[in-house]
Amino acid sequence: MTTATEIGTTPDPDHSAPGPRKSRQLLAWILRNVVWIWLVTLVLGFGLFSQFFLSVMNLQNILVQATVLGMLALAVALPLLVGEIDLSLPANLGFSSAIGAWLYASVGGPWWLTMLAGVAVATLIGWFNGLCITRLRMVSLIQTLAMMIVLQGALLALTQGKTITNLDDGYIWIGSATLGGWPLMPVIFVIALLVMSVMLRRTVLGRSIYAVGGNALASHAAGIRVHRIKIICYALAGCMAGVAGYLLASWQIAITSNQGASYLLYAIAAPIIGGVSTFGGRGSVLGILGGVLLLTVIQVGLAIINVPSFYVGMIGGVMIFIAVAIDAIRVRFFVQ
Repeated sequence: MTTATEIGTTPDPDHSAPGPRKSRQLLAWILRNVVWIWLVTLVLGFGLFSQFFLSVMNLQNILVQATVLGMLALAVALPLLVGEIDLSLPANLGFSSAIGAWLYASVGGPWWLTMLAGVAVATLIGWFNGLCITRLRMVSLIQTLAMMIVLQGALLALTQGKTITNLDDGYIWIGSATLGGWPLMPVIFVIALLVMSVMLRRTVLGRSIYAVGGNALASHAAGIRVHRIKIICYALAGCMAGVAGYLLASWQIAITSNQGASYLLYAIAAPIIGGVSTFGGRGSVLGILGGVLLLTVIQVGLAIINVPSFYVGMIGGVMIFIAVAIDAIRVRFFVQ
């Protein structure tokens, strides 16, 4: 039997072993900020290999390249936060932008109206995905994989395997516009970051998203409409993919028959590297920004020091593996 004396003399790890406690706190801090540590290390490393990497021109290039990936990463993060996934977002990006361009070429009208029509189509596709996953109880991984294949085929059929280049000057303006020598396109990404941060931290919807991702059953018992929250997440993700599609078309001044396909790996990797849990309920906008910048710096930096492109893809896969491993360690030792 345990006596009161024994209880009173039980060693308290927090007071009897300050060394291990500090080491644990340091490890927890490193795991929480690992993406920023990687980012600073890589920037300094690439800067040592090439002086051009630290130039203003290259910084502007990184910001522009990070814009489309960042919009897609924010879109991917929403389903992840509620414990689901959407693989169709990059294909949604390509298809919706092609719809906007096709409407402008075949029907006519203001460029902004056809652009908005493309974003609306992307939102509708996201809403449909959410409906299938919640109401029909389809597995999100398989359902969105099927939707991705459908959209890729639809894009190929819509473009007939050709590249669409007859875009209006207004349509491509944002992709080349500058202010004081700095590109304007990243401003849209910054606005999206601020809006999503406020939404997740300051609104009932944001708190509901974290609650559903943390424990869907408890959220339902607490009165949160779980299915509605998931459908909203998928619809918002589709909307952001549509905006990313418009930005990519405007930047490239063209829409190819496989538009957006190359973003699938990195759009999923960026939020996971930034700390968004694959199990839902955890993640921040600041972390997503870190993941986007890290992957963009890797792509640009490896290209500047003339590393073959296939190694860049391989390194992206390694980054995902490391990020998932770190997330598992973080959950195992510091969350549960």
